[in-house]
Amino acid sequence: MSTDTPGIDPLLALRAPQDPACDVFLTGTVFLDIIFTGLDSAPVRGTESWARGMGSSPGGVANMATALARLGLHTSLAAAFGDDHYGEYCWDALEQGEGIDLSMSHTVPGWHSPVTVSMAYEGERTMVSHGHEAPAPGASAVPGQTSPAPNPAFPQCPPRARAAIASLVPGRSEPWVATAARHGALVFADVGWDESGRWDLDALPDLAHCEAFLPNAAEAMRYTRTDCPRAAAHALAERVPLAVVTLGAEGAYAVDGRTGAAAQVPAIAVEALDPTGAGDVFVAGFVTGTLADWPLADRLAFAGLTAALSVQEFGGSLSAPGWAEIAAWWQRIRTLDDQDPAALERYAFLEELLPTTARAWPLRRAVPTIGFRR
Repeated sequence: MSTDTPGIDPLLALRAPQDPACDVFLTGTVFLDIIFTGLDSAPVRGTESWARGMGSSPGGVANMATALARLGLHTSLAAAFGDDHYGEYCWDALEQGEGIDLSMSHTVPGWHSPVTVSMAYEGERTMVSHGHEAPAPGASAVPGQTSPAPNPAFPQCPPRARAAIASLVPGRSEPWVATAARHGALVFADVGWDESGRWDLDALPDLAHCEAFLPNAAEAMRYTRTDCPRAAAHALAERVPLAVVTLGAEGAYAVDGRTGAAAQVPAIAVEALDPTGAGDVFVAGFVTGTLADWPLADRLAFAGLTAALSVQEFGGSLSAPGWAEIAAWWQRIRTLDDQDPAALERYAFLEELLPTTARAWPLRRAVPTIGFRR
């Protein structure tokens, strides 16, 4: 978790008394992530590997929720938590540590928390996960028990929010997405790999409720039957108001379907330690810029910057940057002699947002652990 983060509210100038208390709503599965770093190579069959570093943190949808909260957005998460020590740790880390609203979440007696072990090496990661689907709210993994005061409408009746984030699944519709959009939320959606191989946009019914769709280049080209990420973005912009295609080392390209305006921002070259959660951080940065009504290119630049800062640390939610990290990066990058003035100008919009003083670079993040006895 980031510490000593300046209390920056990117939406301060836009807030009004009648606005919803929640900036962003999201739902999904929370994992306990155990991350091993400092591995020289992938584990070899029949041998034991020792990692030079290890961390633990809430993962899964918690990566996105944490990234949003650290950027100053009032975030509400609906998720199931086990009543084991892992579940208690994840709940406390999100609610007490990150200030995330968990009033839409619930604890399931007798259900153990899903767990992911992630091994980071050579700028890549390998993951092993285990878990069982959570019982419906009000049900229990232990016969004869019920969850303590769950919301019976979870998550079909989300809170009023400025935005909501959905993960689209081919052939499946989530009723809460349409409800959120009907109540005024801007819905931002990503999508996973289509295991069926159909790559049919009509198989994503919730896309009709989305403000923005943010696939990667491979997904975008398959869904649009194009051979160029930019052409794919323009094709997607005929289906959603905002199409954003992430291009890996080339940055991201976006098209505003309402105006036809397009923007591309290159990625920031960094030494990647662990890419876990970088996509979630990118989406959180883009949502922040959109809700703050920044120009499209500024949104892409900010999203790319936050993602770049995240891969320099290990862990999903552990690595999500707050304003302290962003301010320290901006203060440092301007002191380097070999910086391209045009590249620096791309991030000049940060000047009005960031505090005049920042902590020295590099920053020391909080020690990641499930917890020490007090």
